[in-house]
Amino acid sequence: MARLRRESHTTYSDATSQRLRAAWLYYNQGLTQKDVAERLGVSRSTVIRMLDEAMKRSEVQIWISEGVESCVELAIQLEKAYGLDEAVVVPTPRDSSADALAGAVGLALGQFLSDVIQDDMTIGVGWGRTMTASLSSFRPARHNNVKVVSLLGGIVAVHQTNPIDFTWRFAGQLGAECYMFLAPLLVDTVATKRALIDKCGLDTIYNLAENLDLAVVSCGDIGPHSTSLSEGFISKKELDRLIASGCVCDTMFNFLDEQGRSVDHALNDRVMSVDLDTLKKARHIVLSSGGSHRAVAIRATIRRIGCNTLITDETAAKELLRLAAEEPATVSED
Repeated sequence: MARLRRESHTTYSDATSQRLRAAWLYYNQGLTQKDVAERLGVSRSTVIRMLDEAMKRSEVQIWISEGVESCVELAIQLEKAYGLDEAVVVPTPRDSSADALAGAVGLALGQFLSDVIQDDMTIGVGWGRTMTASLSSFRPARHNNVKVVSLLGGIVAVHQTNPIDFTWRFAGQLGAECYMFLAPLLVDTVATKRALIDKCGLDTIYNLAENLDLAVVSCGDIGPHSTSLSEGFISKKELDRLIASGCVCDTMFNFLDEQGRSVDHALNDRVMSVDLDTLKKARHIVLSSGGSHRAVAIRATIRRIGCNTLITDETAAKELLRLAAEEPATVSED
């Protein structure tokens, strides 16, 4: 599929890099606006506009870093190594906690989505801390005939994230028609799952998912600090069984091995989500997740559903490139 384009940018990385350089020179090195304009070869009014935009996007607070140029280079290498249309790499925050990483990557995700959504799109969305964090920088223009579709069910006891809540807020900020996946994240049996789909109106969700223009998902690692465990979605005993089955990744509560295959575990049969093989049919897939510990999960997700645009941080990017160098023949597997 062709790379998604933004109406006001030549490429995302170039425009962002220029704006961040302007902010770095002005706020961190103390140059005047006139000096910044001369350094960048633009007019002073352009510098004023870029500084204002950087403030509105909260980039001054979160993104300004000496590593901006290296992030652009990492993005270019990722595009080549994984066959991506586009990679967006943000500097890793000094506080490398899960929330800080989600905030940094989510900021870039919200900006990206603000720029690329167009009229008449059907957009499928997953969930996670990164997705929720994207709402703070998601400031889209109003578009006509846009549908937002939740790709998986919800949870009863909400801690930090809930698929249904995210879908509603995302659609609300966009002014779009919202299709909620009104079912629990997990059901007791496959028969219950089938009945909910066939008899409770969820077939509308599945039908829309067959023809998505844009799918936006995240992924998580499997381990002691995984979101699924920390949020109480699975027990420690279930986690141990998943790991024993070769699981390294949670993508929309579908549990995958390193090659992106579904592991042999009952949870995969009982999850209420759009099938990953359906999801991979989307015209453009955006995958957002950060942290070097999630690199294996990111690669597994790419292998399973593909990826057009990857949004991540520099530590995950470096680890992904290391993995690609080790197994260059398998990184772009379908």
